[in-house]
Amino acid sequence: MTVIPMQQSHIAAIAALEQACFSEPWSAVALAEELSNPHAVFRVAMEGDSLLGYVGMHHLVDEGFITNVAVSPVARRRGVARALLADLAAYGQARGLCRITLEVRVSNHPARTLYESEGYTLDGIRPGFYRAPTEDAAIYSLYFQ
Repeated sequence: MTVIPMQQSHIAAIAALEQACFSEPWSAVALAEELSNPHAVFRVAMEGDSLLGYVGMHHLVDEGFITNVAVSPVARRRGVARALLADLAAYGQARGLCRITLEVRVSNHPARTLYESEGYTLDGIRPGFYRAPTEDAAIYSLYFQ
């Protein structure tokens, strides 16, 4: 598995992964727009020509905000999300970020366990953040010293 920057050639596979993973997926157009966003940091995990997963983050001043983490159902429990998060953490440390933050459905216990194991701490709960279905979001941050 290798983690590399997202490229135009990855967009169709990422859009399909979004459809498989999320109730309100990003479109291929929205994903492609991130390629020209100077604040976007999007990485893909690849195995040969196969997309295993991806992560997106917006980097503004000294903070990063993770927009999405998605792993193909057939590639789960193989360290893909962990590798993607580690790539973002290395990016953040190298650029002097003070923290990386994200939101996750409170019911998504596997993701919450992963984030906590990677050093993210719970900052609070954002009521009714998610739709389809409506659900609270747990807000996590990874702080850099």
